Formats: sequence, C-alpha cells, structure tokens
Amino acid sequence: MSDLTKLTIAAARDALRRGDVTSAELTQSCLAAIDGADALNAFVHKTPEVATAQAASADDRIKSGEAPDLCGIPLGIKDLFCTKGVPSQAASRILDGFKPEYESTVTTQLFEQGAVMLGKLNMDEFAMGSSNETSVYGDAVNPWRDGQTQLTPGGSSGGSASAVAADLCLGATGTDTGGSIRQPAAFTGITGIKPTYGRVSRWGIVAFASSLDQAGPMTKDVRDSAILLRAMAGFDPKDSTSADIPVPDFEAALTGDIKGKVIGIPKEYRMDGMPAEIEKLWSDGTAMLRDAGAEIRDISLPHTKYALPAYYVIAPAEASSNLARYDGVRFGHRAKLEQGDGITEMYEKTRAEGFGDEVKRRVMVGTYVLSAGFYDAYYNRARRVRALIKRDFDQVFAEGVDAILTPATPSSAFGLGTMAEADPISMYLNDVFTVTVNLAGLPGISVPAGLDAKGLPLGLQLIGRPWEEADLLNVAYSLERAAGFVAKPDRWW
Repeated sequence: MSDLTKLTIAAARDALRRGDVTSAELTQSCLAAIDGADALNAFVHKTPEVATAQAASADDRIKSGEAPDLCGIPLGIKDLFCTKGVPSQAASRILDGFKPEYESTVTTQLFEQGAVMLGKLNMDEFAMGSSNETSVYGDAVNPWRDGQTQLTPGGSSGGSASAVAADLCLGATGTDTGGSIRQPAAFTGITGIKPTYGRVSRWGIVAFASSLDQAGPMTKDVRDSAILLRAMAGFDPKDSTSADIPVPDFEAALTGDIKGKVIGIPKEYRMDGMPAEIEKLWSDGTAMLRDAGAEIRDISLPHTKYALPAYYVIAPAEASSNLARYDGVRFGHRAKLEQGDGITEMYEKTRAEGFGDEVKRRVMVGTYVLSAGFYDAYYNRARRVRALIKRDFDQVFAEGVDAILTPATPSSAFGLGTMAEADPISMYLNDVFTVTVNLAGLPGISVPAGLDAKGLPLGLQLIGRPWEEADLLNVAYSLERAAGFVAKPDRWW
C-alpha cells in the first residue's frame, strides 16, 4: 500500500481506470504517509474524514465509466486557498479559527472533477517569504537533507513542495507571487508551473499582491503539471482579472518534439558570483535543448537588474492594501482589550499580535511607498520599471523566441535558520531569477535537472509566451526527458 503514494497523477489515473487500485486505497495510503511524516510539518490541517468521503464518491464515479482525469486523485491544498468548513489561515495567527463559508474557485473545480483533499499545507505567512519560516505553524522541512542539517523546502509554497517530494500526496496546489511555486519546486526536486496571470482564478485565494498572485500546480513531473493545470484553469466571472479564453488540453501537447523552437538565453541572468554548479546546470540544460533540435539564441532583457527593487516596492504596496481588512472585527483573531480601550486600540493590539515580523515589515514598507510625498518617488516609478520589464519580454518574443531558459534559483536549498538570521535582503535575493515572470505576467516552470555536490536538487526555469502554457510544458517535457532526473530524498522522517 505504501508504494501507492509514489505514483504520479497520470499513473494513478490509469490504474484507477483499469481497476488496479481504488481511490479509497490511494487515499488511505496517503493519509498513512502523512501521519508518519509529522517531522516535515508539511500538512497543518489534516482532513481524513473529508478525504475518505470524497474517495468513496470518486470510486462510484469511476465505476460509472465517466470520470475526469483527476477523479480519485489525492491532493494537498495550500493553506492560502479557502476551503469551506476547513481552517484556512494563510499560516497567520490573525486568521486563527477562520473556517470559510465558501470554497475557492480552484478547489471547487478540483472537487467537481473528483479530486480528493487530504488536508491543508504549510506556507509562509500570507505567502510572504522564501523559506517557509514565517508560518504560525512553524517551519516546513525539506525531505532532502545536507548530512544532519535540516533544509528549507523554499517558500512560500514550502509545505506543498515538501509533501509532493516526500510522496505524501500525488500533487498539490501552490501560489506564486514572486517565485513561490518555482523556487520551492527547485529546492525539492519536483516540477512547478506558474501560469500566465489570469489563466487561473484568484477568487477565494487569500490575497498577497493582487496584480502578481497566480495559482498553479506542484507535481512530480511535467505531465502531472499539465493534467492538474488543466483542471485548475479557466474563466471565472467572480475574478475580474480572469481571462475568458479556452483552456487547451495541456497533456495532449506533450509530444517532446521541439525541433525548430527558438530558446533564448538572457545574458543579464549571468550574475556576478553565480555558483559554478548553477552555471554548469544552465549550460547543460542549454545543450540538452540544442540536442533536442532547438535553436539556441543569446538575448538581452536589459531591465532585469531593476526587477527585484521594483517587485519589493509593488508587492508590499499591494499587501498593505490587501491586509488592511484584517482588523479583529468580523473574523479571526481579536486581541483582549483593557477597560477604556477603543476601536483604535483594538486594531493596533490585534494586528500587533496577529501579524508576524515579516508581514509587519512588508506592510510598513508598502504603507510608506504609498504615502503622500513618496507615491511618485517609489510606487509610480516601480510601476514604470515594471512596464519596461514587460516590454523587454514582449520584444524578445516578437523577434521569434519561443521560450527562455534560466536557472530557477541562485543555489540549492539552504539550512533552516541560516538565512532568516541574516539581513532580510539576502532572503529576498532568492527571488532574483523568478520575479521578472510575475512582473510581466508570463508563464514560468521549474524543472528538476540535476544535483549539486552535496546531492541536493537543482532546477532550471523555462519562461514562455503569454497564454502559451501548452508550448512551454512541451519544452519542459523535452528538457525533463533529457535531464532524466529520478533522484529521491533518503527517508529520514
């Protein structure tokens, strides 16, 4: 039974259709694996009753002969997605006890397809972090280790990455505001795709930065990402930024044929001090795509160097606006008040107790850059830089480039506690290769492509044209096959 958790979504789907296994068996196998993996702290709200009921319903549906691809597949759901009647805290104390009366659009679509929810997954508080160390639930832990050193699974979707890499679930939902799907995927040796902004509904997902947030799948391989993305994507009239365009069959696009595709290699991503292992991985990935028949072209994205500062103005600005709704009045945590305290004291005490340090830091930065006298100097300037970054990509794609290859992260996973104790800016630098994709609203995918000298996974990122996830997934599929990454972490938990 334990080996069932090692199945991919595609393999499990086919086994379910053949009758080789039931969703109930798959689900129980995953629930047992989750119960035995508390040391990873990946699942923070387990939902065995919900999962068992959904699995039984899925088995009935499969027997009827009319079941979608995800019917009976056990998944983990990031704690940022609102799930009806199930705690949805965004890993924050300020949402303590919050159980929504509604379901997010993404989880609604997954459950309509017959997917099974195993529980809610750990994350950085309000998705603000790159190491899953800002969570009220405590750190999520990477199943990969460096000797006896516990490593970060990345952030903010650290619980999702850890759960998929450790075979606790067959796939998971994540969200990506500046790299929060792709960086954890790279750190844990799995695949994660951030779709084009507007491809997946944001309705019912706790907001961080509304013009940057985008949900996507985190899976064991590219084919599974294609299957899960198709189920998550689609137009939603409840989300004003949702695109009313058809959702293709992403799995059907996985031919592996990329002959004649033009792959851009941006010179601006060759940064001073880049580790030799990352440089070699990038070079090897380039050679793999060339050998598969792609044309390799050097390109320039000249405004890349301004991406991080622009991102860390825009994202906190939007966060400060979005998080103003958490006041202790209607839901979540409320501070105990003393006699004579008024509404102002309630707001101040509730937010002081409810928000963690990183969230407070970003709210204060965001409030500052939006304040009178600084709005033009910071926020409007960052918006103009964002437009230039998007123009760089538009120009490159207009010149015939089909996809862009870069490293996913500047290093392999680092030790828990090592980066958090340093200057916060050193943590922010983890997003150096990923934030441009969010600023430009493009699709990007991280594919595991090798191991470093310590035996830890490293990922490569592919960036695609807007709305061309099918093409992007096919290039990623070709890269995945050439890289042949099959390594798994040694079980220690």
